[in-house]
Amino acid sequence: MLTPRQRLLAFLTLCLALLAPVPAQAAAPAPAAAPAPAAARNPVVFVHGYNADPGVWGALREDLRADGYADSELFSWGYDTHQSVNEVLSGRLAAYVDEVRRQTGAARVDLVGHSFGSLVGRWYVKYGGGAGTVDHWISLAGPNHGTSTAWACALWDQACRDMTPGSYVAENLAAGDETPGAVKYATFWSECDEVVNPDSSVPLAGALNTPVGCLKHNDLLGDDATSAGVRAFLRS
Repeated sequence: MLTPRQRLLAFLTLCLALLAPVPAQAAAPAPAAAPAPAAARNPVVFVHGYNADPGVWGALREDLRADGYADSELFSWGYDTHQSVNEVLSGRLAAYVDEVRRQTGAARVDLVGHSFGSLVGRWYVKYGGGAGTVDHWISLAGPNHGTSTAWACALWDQACRDMTPGSYVAENLAAGDETPGAVKYATFWSECDEVVNPDSSVPLAGALNTPVGCLKHNDLLGDDATSAGVRAFLRS
């Protein structure tokens, strides 16, 4: 039997125990954040220019590989550059793009054209269904509004006729919206281009138009600053 004094001490001990703060339980560790998925990247289709071949893209392909592209994401289309943009070549480019999409599973591709290849790509985008399959379209030194130098071979060559100022191809590509659809457009042009005359033929309304300084027509293919601009635009 507890004495009154012992009962008081027991009561006070119980009260102190009830008033004591409850130790905080260690918080469960937060689940680790899932790694961010890699940004979707389109395969790139290169379209060379007049009297050229897919080998002209060596420097730019190497730069893109250094940026992380695999060879399986880089495609260089070869074609006969002496044929019609609208009647032959844009349709063949469309078939090639469809094959690239089938191989890669990509919904869209990025098109990079040099010189005459710019016209082939533009016709495909504007009139050949490419507005739904092309994400970025890039023109390096493309005679987008025609070039007077093409008159030198226009008498016997259809592609040259297509490149002349005021041609059926030049007029129809310039009609209405020069940069239709949701495609992102960019051009790179030189103030010293000996092939595209005038130099102002290259830029397009609605495109990101970048002057590259004083470079010859084919020098844009291996120019470091131009390559950096192309790669930055592809990431946009």
